[in-house]
Amino acid sequence: QVQLVESGGGLVQPGGSLRLSCAASGFTTSSYAMSWYRQAPGSERELVAFISSGADNINYADFVKGRFTISRDDTKNTAYLQMNSLKPEETAVYYCNARHKSQRSRSYWGQGTQVTVSS
Repeated sequence: QVQLVESGGGLVQPGGSLRLSCAASGFTTSSYAMSWYRQAPGSERELVAFISSGADNINYADFVKGRFTISRDDTKNTAYLQMNSLKPEETAVYYCNARHKSQRSRSYWGQGTQVTVSS
């Protein structure tokens, strides 16, 4: 059974840090690009960061550049998002996506993890 499970969310003060994890099962992440998205209440889901299957292409949304770092460990079938200097407006549900590098229809989503930035 294919599954993506995000973890690491929670409540953090403005300026604080969190590290999200996305653990995959039922498939091998090495053939998949991994991405992190977020969705705030009343807003559309937006791309936060992307890492290609070989980690040779990494991209960030402008609003997180210099603060967030995406990484992957295919030996653990897991992707990560290190988030620093968090802002209240970044309160959202953060989702992990895995998309096959050549068979684009093979795309999986996790259930999301809540990140709340508040004092």
